[in-house]
Amino acid sequence: MNKIATRAIAIIAAVGSMVSLAACGSDTASNTNVPTPKESDGSVTVNFWHSMSGTNGQVLDKMINEFNEQNKGKITVKGLYQGKYDEAITKYKSAVQSQSTPTLMQIYDIGSRFMMDSGTITPMQNFIDKDKYDTSDLQPNVAGYYTVNGKLYSMPFNTSMPVLYYNKTLFEKAGLDPNKAPETLDEVKAAAEKLSEKNGGPAQYGFNAAVYGWYLEQEIAASGEQYCGPDNGRGKDRVSKFDFDNDAAVTFMKWWKDMVDSGVSGNTGSDTTAAINAFETGNIGITIESTADLAGVMDAAKQKGFEVGVGNYPKIKKNNSGPIIGGGSLWISNVKHSDEEQQAAWQFVKFLSDPKRQAEWHTGTGYFPTSKKALEEPADAQWRQQYPQFDVAVKQLQNTKLTPATQGCSAGVMPQARKGVEKAVEQIFEGADPKKALSDQVKALQTDLDDYNNSLSQK
Repeated sequence: MNKIATRAIAIIAAVGSMVSLAACGSDTASNTNVPTPKESDGSVTVNFWHSMSGTNGQVLDKMINEFNEQNKGKITVKGLYQGKYDEAITKYKSAVQSQSTPTLMQIYDIGSRFMMDSGTITPMQNFIDKDKYDTSDLQPNVAGYYTVNGKLYSMPFNTSMPVLYYNKTLFEKAGLDPNKAPETLDEVKAAAEKLSEKNGGPAQYGFNAAVYGWYLEQEIAASGEQYCGPDNGRGKDRVSKFDFDNDAAVTFMKWWKDMVDSGVSGNTGSDTTAAINAFETGNIGITIESTADLAGVMDAAKQKGFEVGVGNYPKIKKNNSGPIIGGGSLWISNVKHSDEEQQAAWQFVKFLSDPKRQAEWHTGTGYFPTSKKALEEPADAQWRQQYPQFDVAVKQLQNTKLTPATQGCSAGVMPQARKGVEKAVEQIFEGADPKKALSDQVKALQTDLDDYNNSLSQK
């Protein structure tokens, strides 16, 4: 059995809840034995697995076709939809076992540490250093998420951030200023109380949001605290503990629980689609969701006859810190892929990262552009003038200082951690003490984390 398969089995055993997973890698996130790929010198096919469907998939297909036309006879990229993020990463890990991975893979944010540790990828930094590729155009807070110990492992692609959405029409009916978004948790609660039907307001519920672990990550980061330690896994030492039962987390959950208990917040469960659909009916005053949903929300609001406002993600206290990015990035696989194939994938990655392409991606999908210059493209500037709500996300990201807190937690078991938080939130809504529910999940995840870390040292 080769080293890849041996390490794969070790990680599968360590994270048994992640069925059909496979991986291999060195004892640290750095893979120093990977050769720097040579230039592509012939016709090469790049299989690109992704999770973009609907409108997003159509925009991506258009860009793939454009690249293929420009590189006819040299490189052909085949975009292959693999389902939602969880499905796609599971398929990738299974493909490692059969050594049939795609050359290029889109992976969601919380799958990043697994990919770094897997040993199945060539760090993007290798290509950057070889080409002397200028990374100064990358949004630093976006690139920062995929950077550990100074090395960029993947290229950011479809980037989103959470923001506050509010129904300006309902705000006006409730006597609230429709041009002023709530900035703190206390301000959201006060507005929700005035908006709620139970208090004589015009909304069925003043607030509603999905039971989604991502939101707790945001509040912790915006408060300058860390989700895991040491240093959110952003230094030389890998994550050895979770800290999502800290003061910021408990404050956030008490705030949310109080609103649910008092009837000013709805509870649509863990389905993010159900939560955003509830807001789109025009009967919810405030919600928090990804910027990737903004275009759809605005279209729905137009049909329902109400106006949408967008504000920064609400914080415990007013500050200039922002939340953590979400979305996904692009990874180049080295599992039985030649230097030429990897180099061809790199050419496509550079194409997608070009300011013009990122402006096209931004205006076509609502995902945040990873390129700073993309915002200067005439088409992008005109689009944001037409839809000024998108500028909120731009400014929120640009105003956020890059720190270990705002980079987010880089742990190999982040998918389990997020699910653990969601379990705690549901328990809290059912009456559990916020501190205890969160602490119980921190303790439960310690075994998963230890097993994962130990698996990386097995040969």
